[in-house]
Amino acid sequence: MRMALIGFALGAAGLQMQASLPSLALMAAMACAVAALLLARRLMGRCHAVIRAGAACLGGAALGFLWAAWLAYRALAPQLAFEDEGRDIKLVGIVDNLPYRFTQGVRFNFAVESAEGTAVPPRIALSWYAGYRDQLAEVPALLPGERWQLTVRLQRPHGNANPYCFDYEAWLLEQGLRATGYVRLARDNRRLDSFVPGVGNLLERSRTALRERILTALPGKPYAGVIVALVIGEQRGIDQADWQVFNRTGIGHLISISGLHITMVAGLFALLAFNLWRCSFFTRAQLPLRLPAQKVAALVGAVAALLYVALAGFGVPAQRTLYMLMVVAAALWLHRLTSISHVLCTALGVVVLIDPWAVLWPGFWLSFGAVAIILYATLGRTAQRAARRTPRRVPLPLSWRTRLWRSLQVGAQTQYAVTLGLIPLTMLLFGQVSVVSPLANAVAIPLISLIVTPLALAGSMLPMALAAPVLGVAHWLVEMLAASLQWFSALRHAVWAAPVPPFWLFCWTMFGTLWLLAPRGWPARWLGLATWIALLAAEPSHPQPGRMTVTAFDVGQGMALLIETSHHRLLYDSGPAYSPESNAGNRIILPYLRGRGIGALDGLIISHSDADHSGGALSVLDGVRTGWVLSSLWPQHAIARAARQHVQCAAGQRWTWDGVHFEILHPLPASYANAALKPNARGCTLKITAGGKSMLLAGDIEAEQEAQLLARAAAQLRADVLLAPHHGSGTSSTPGFLLAVQAQAAIFQVGHRNRYRHPKQEVYDRYGAMRIQRYRTDQQGALTLEFGDTLAISSYRARHPRYWQAR
Repeated sequence: MRMALIGFALGAAGLQMQASLPSLALMAAMACAVAALLLARRLMGRCHAVIRAGAACLGGAALGFLWAAWLAYRALAPQLAFEDEGRDIKLVGIVDNLPYRFTQGVRFNFAVESAEGTAVPPRIALSWYAGYRDQLAEVPALLPGERWQLTVRLQRPHGNANPYCFDYEAWLLEQGLRATGYVRLARDNRRLDSFVPGVGNLLERSRTALRERILTALPGKPYAGVIVALVIGEQRGIDQADWQVFNRTGIGHLISISGLHITMVAGLFALLAFNLWRCSFFTRAQLPLRLPAQKVAALVGAVAALLYVALAGFGVPAQRTLYMLMVVAAALWLHRLTSISHVLCTALGVVVLIDPWAVLWPGFWLSFGAVAIILYATLGRTAQRAARRTPRRVPLPLSWRTRLWRSLQVGAQTQYAVTLGLIPLTMLLFGQVSVVSPLANAVAIPLISLIVTPLALAGSMLPMALAAPVLGVAHWLVEMLAASLQWFSALRHAVWAAPVPPFWLFCWTMFGTLWLLAPRGWPARWLGLATWIALLAAEPSHPQPGRMTVTAFDVGQGMALLIETSHHRLLYDSGPAYSPESNAGNRIILPYLRGRGIGALDGLIISHSDADHSGGALSVLDGVRTGWVLSSLWPQHAIARAARQHVQCAAGQRWTWDGVHFEILHPLPASYANAALKPNARGCTLKITAGGKSMLLAGDIEAEQEAQLLARAAAQLRADVLLAPHHGSGTSSTPGFLLAVQAQAAIFQVGHRNRYRHPKQEVYDRYGAMRIQRYRTDQQGALTLEFGDTLAISSYRARHPRYWQAR
């Protein structure tokens, strides 16, 4: 049974790696094969256990693959028609999740009940902006369960596609959100009902009430979002800067409703029910004679866990703990004792059965991996050690000091096992591991789990007169913890970073880790550490001398390119800012650099001050060591002041790295004397030549600047690849300029369905008429260009196709 459940999860994971869904005929053939395999397994009788286990795993994998494919077909069925994208649609529906307020407005999910004149998917994600786009009015306060009539503009699911970054399209599919959009300013936008009865709506309204209660009791407190996360699992109120500290110190798993918190709450309710039920024996009721107290405790604990997990929004760690507790409670009620490994595998199977897309997220693997490592490293060993140390002839009760000491030993051993056991998996998922995590968790786990969380839960339920001081104490403890974590996080070597390993290296390192954590008596356990050398000491890949690699990121409507030579790295532009806390720097560029194991940039060029080119620069400067900044910004600009060394770009600047030549062609130094000049007109234009091939990065220059370049540097414009000026706008890419460049390929870094309609169709057609191969990041994702004796261009979506893309 255990092998079948593991196979089921692996089969579902295999489906998520597919470029397309299997045909119905293939699924029917696989179903017949599974039935035949299950029948053969029953007929195996006394066959070797390994053969039976392999057959069970194979059958479970095929079944998991089929189940995930069937759910994927169902999830992808609701679609917004292409002709309905971008037009006004009047909807009636219900706010069906906890709305998230941000600076520009509010985001929420909308359960569509009716649409005027067209078919709309049953659940969509909406943003309601205030003072942004075409909005002029304030956004009303939205509550879960309200029925609204809204005029919206929608588009089909689409997200940026970059290596090592969050897959927004997959997340939308998992959430059942088959369209995204925003609310238009319309007179008939109105609330129809204040509350629509329903279990889901009641839960979400309860979560909203708890959040508002906590925020009211902690007005303006910096870590109120952490308290909210511990009570209802809502993490969006935590600042990005705080998340960076929590992740660098390895305690991010505690800043939510974790498995430990759920177990604690379930245990407290179970203990209370157990004692009350037993005490009734001394009354006329004598309830233990009708139903054993153990069964009542198991039932109450399971129900308490279910309610707490419902408040948490059913995250994967919470689900895992809930299903494990449910299995234990069921085993107790059915008088069927079961092993803890069986409980874990059952929880694994149930999670994948309900949500096969859970395997796409790191939390799934870390959650189940941590429990599996603990079981492997500790199960049965602590009791054996205690038995060896305690003489059998002295069955005296242990003193509290002895019990405390042994509890500390078990806790230390568990932390040791989890810390070492998850290093390979953490490196595979994130490309880094927190060195200070053991020390930070030694303080944070007991403080958050045993003190702060109970106080937060109690404070959220008490009358406001008592809630404020109780929540205030919880917040003060979090504030003190955060102060110590900031010190840990600021250490230079708080995090060990290396490139994300290939899968074979992960498997080899995991084998060595299991060898290291084997029981006492296992030969040469320390040799397991040797398998870590290749994992932790790996260096980022780089081109050969005289060659270069360029990565054009899919950042939406903006520009950001990473240029790599043999020993140097340069970032040209940093993409747009999406919100005050979110930008291409912290959402795309930094995750990519971490995944590659790149901890420093030799240079950063910001072509000009427009937000779609400079929006992520401050995050990049804060996230990685950067040697110098070259830009057309004024010295008083925030980016110039944040740089270690800032130089204004000017035509004639040249340098050579590892046989690759860089030259600035524009602007002229005299242009800085004209303060009225548009930022676009002063954009840094860079030409790079490597191995006989070259690339021209033209920023946002327009027709006038193109004419200037033709007049004074026409011979230098020749390039094999052109980054389309100004994203292919109608005021750039003049025919004369394109003829001078004579590019083989052009890259358009544009946002999907951007409001500027870049690239303009006539300009895009102009490139095609000149037989220039065209690449668009909004359609093909991040692009990788390899320059040498030849030129090779590949796209991320082509290298990593998934069945939910472009659906």
